[in-house]
Amino acid sequence: MTKRSSSSLIRTKRLQARFSPIEYEMVRSKAEDTGMSLAELTRRCVLLRPIPPPPPRLGRVTVATYLELSRIGNNINQLAKATNTAIKMQMPPPADPELLQELLELLRHCQREIAKTFIEEEDEETDDWQPD
Repeated sequence: MTKRSSSSLIRTKRLQARFSPIEYEMVRSKAEDTGMSLAELTRRCVLLRPIPPPPPRLGRVTVATYLELSRIGNNINQLAKATNTAIKMQMPPPADPELLQELLELLRHCQREIAKTFIEEEDEETDDWQPD
């Protein structure tokens, strides 16, 4: 007696993926260890494993602010380097080192807070924006 399958269960579509020789050997080994074919192992991994959510997207203003804070941070780093060099050469520093460090920490805190920001639903029309 032959098995009858629903036409929706017959596998007629092919999906191809490229692997390095080492990756391929790892997949083949896993399939062999579990007693599955490569196709069955791939189907189970792709279809049954949950997909992680996409990373948060930032709005234009948020990204522009983050980039500007990065530029300011770079300038503070340069000023800190000049200050440290002046101190080593026993010259008066161009800026107070403690104040520079405090300012740099504040900027880094602002950058971390901005990086946590999600696009709000009202701002979804900016989703097509790409950084320069």
